[in-house]
Amino acid sequence: MKLWQKKILTKLVVGPAMRRASLARASITSESSAAEEVNKGPTVVYENTFQLAPKDSQKFPTKKAEDILKNTFLTHLLDAKYNGETCKNLTIQITETVKTQVKAELGSNNRFKIVVLVIIGSNQGQGARVASRCLWYPQYDRFAQYEYHNESLFAVGVVYGVYYE
Repeated sequence: MKLWQKKILTKLVVGPAMRRASLARASITSESSAAEEVNKGPTVVYENTFQLAPKDSQKFPTKKAEDILKNTFLTHLLDAKYNGETCKNLTIQITETVKTQVKAELGSNNRFKIVVLVIIGSNQGQGARVASRCLWYPQYDRFAQYEYHNESLFAVGVVYGVYYE
């Protein structure tokens, strides 16, 4: 090794302030990941279906999604009073419940992305508007919504069914 190569190598390894550079070894991780790949088995490759539109039997069930929203709101919010902390947890619960029930209604062979939006707020006589925007193909993509009011809170739920190929 020539002298100028030693100087460059020293600058790279030691650094400008004579500190020791921290270098990670990739050989340990590459060996363990290679062993994991061997244990996984063969990978399954699916072919494209080139299905650009849903079949008539696979349309998004907007009426059933509305009924799911209504039943879920009535079971969770019938005697509920507005409290910030409890409504935060209630929003998460309602969202997950509606999402799993709509996915179960669609079946396992669906091609819809399900997005659920639930908003719970304090009802103090004020007006509130809920709006959302998204890009979609109106021929196939659908949504369902339901509003609930009682003396202390209001709730708005929207379920979007966006078709993807």
